[in-house]
Amino acid sequence: MNLQGQRDLLLLTELERDGAVTQRSLATKLGVALGLTNLYVKRLARKGYIKITTIPSHRVRYLLTPQGFAEKSRLTYLYMQYSLAQYRDMRASLRDTLTRAAGDGVRRVAIYGTGELAEMAYLSLREMSMVLVGFVDDGQRASFLSYPVWRPETLGEWEFDAVLLADLDQTARQKENLGRQHIPDAKILALGPSI
Repeated sequence: MNLQGQRDLLLLTELERDGAVTQRSLATKLGVALGLTNLYVKRLARKGYIKITTIPSHRVRYLLTPQGFAEKSRLTYLYMQYSLAQYRDMRASLRDTLTRAAGDGVRRVAIYGTGELAEMAYLSLREMSMVLVGFVDDGQRASFLSYPVWRPETLGEWEFDAVLLADLDQTARQKENLGRQHIPDAKILALGPSI
C-alpha cells in the first residue's frame, strides 16, 4: 500500500469518526502541512468519497458518501494485506538472523527494545530454543511481556552471547549505547540495512 493510500485511509477514518474535525487536527494526525491537508480533503471530495457541508455557515462538516465507505473498506483490506506481508517479512528476517547466530554458537540473547519487534524477537527466540537473558531499553517501561526491563548499563553484569537490537528506528543510537558499555560489535545482532 502506497503512502497516498495510507493517508486516504487515515483521512476517511478520521472524517467518519468525527465529521466536525478541523483540518488543523487532521494535519497534525497526518504529520503534514495544513495547506497539504486541505488539498487532500478537496481531492477526496472531488473523487466523491466525502461531501463538505457548512452547518451553520461558519462550521464545516464532512460526511462520507457510499463511495467513501466503499473506498475506506477497500483501503482497510489493502492495509491489512500490507501489514501482514510486513509482519511475515520481519519474522523471516528475524529467523534468518537468529539462525545464522545459532550457527555461530549463540544461545543466550538479550533483547534491546520493548516494542512490537521485540515481541516478535522474543517469540522467535522461543521457537528456536534459544534463551532470553532479559530485556534492556532506555525508556521508562518497568516490565515487558512479564519480564523486568533493565537499563543498558546492566549488560556488563550479564552473561550473554549476543544483544539483538529490536528497534529499527533506533539501531544507530542503540549501537552507540552498547559501544559505551564496551559490548563488541561481534555480539550485536541487527536487522535490516543498518547491520
